[in-house]
Amino acid sequence: MSPFFYLILAFMFNTKNLVLDEQDIPSYWVFQYYLNLSESLTGQDIKLTSIFNPNERTPSFCIYVDKKIQQYKFKDFSTGRNGNKVDLVKMLFNIEYPEAARKIVKDYNLHIKTNGFKEVEFKPEAKWEVDFVKFRPWNQSDSQYWLSFRIGMSILTEYNVKPIEYYNLVKLESDRVESITIRNTCLYGYFDKAGEVYKIYQPNSSKHKFHKVKQHLQGYDQLKFDKPYLVICSSLKDALCLKSMGYNIEVISPDSENTMIKAYVIEHLKKKYKKVITLFDNDEAGLKAVERYANTYKINGFVPTICKDISDAMKLHGFDKVHAMLRPLLKETLNKEYGKKLK
Repeated sequence: MSPFFYLILAFMFNTKNLVLDEQDIPSYWVFQYYLNLSESLTGQDIKLTSIFNPNERTPSFCIYVDKKIQQYKFKDFSTGRNGNKVDLVKMLFNIEYPEAARKIVKDYNLHIKTNGFKEVEFKPEAKWEVDFVKFRPWNQSDSQYWLSFRIGMSILTEYNVKPIEYYNLVKLESDRVESITIRNTCLYGYFDKAGEVYKIYQPNSSKHKFHKVKQHLQGYDQLKFDKPYLVICSSLKDALCLKSMGYNIEVISPDSENTMIKAYVIEHLKKKYKKVITLFDNDEAGLKAVERYANTYKINGFVPTICKDISDAMKLHGFDKVHAMLRPLLKETLNKEYGKKLK
């Protein structure tokens, strides 16, 4: 519809709150209105059951505030869909982006004509962020822990895994700054090639085993593109465990099995390798991830058969048994055509 339509609306309704541009419409209103949320969005993050995947049982549709632009966005981990308020409407109604933007303007103006305009105090939810990391030297306990998964010091050094004495977390509230220090004798940081920590791993903690600092495709910095095959694993530890076994492969891992690697990255990797496959955990989340990557990117995958994941299998059963399990599964998955099931 033309801008004159909205000018006429503004004249007829005689209200200063009518708008002509979707950029002037609060992102929280768009998500509340089209998703029919019972909870008002005032800056907090929420998680719902996927609106694009009717078979999902565990909620993985995240609505969050992009701090850089102070706008709500969404990320659907079950399908890989993500975007801003216009992308949401575009996907919900299967329309093009310009039409979605026009629909938001029309619906918003009609809504405030009927219901009036209620301004909401938008205050993004404060989150704990890593402020400082204190390193410490490697010790015998560290070596024993990682060697139980057959991961030696050379691999840990290559992938920038370092022991930590403690790290500080800070949270900025409106009137104060809160700070806490986390200490543990078994504490490790995963660092990128710039030396910045992207994840903290606390293996003996039952509540806070991982603290994600920022988004990072684990192992990507270390790719040399000198092997014919690439295996996408469920965790960095599993990837390093698999690498230590000496197969003719390279390895990477997303932040979690619920995180889909972006399409353009997958396409780039497919051009670099003869075959790209997945090896995720043998549980509900892992099996769904194998299926999701297969359906989205036409990538074959498999899961361990003797344990939930590769690193646990190595620790419980040792190299020989894990190798006897992995070798035929790897070979069959790498050699089969996409879409054919493993025997």
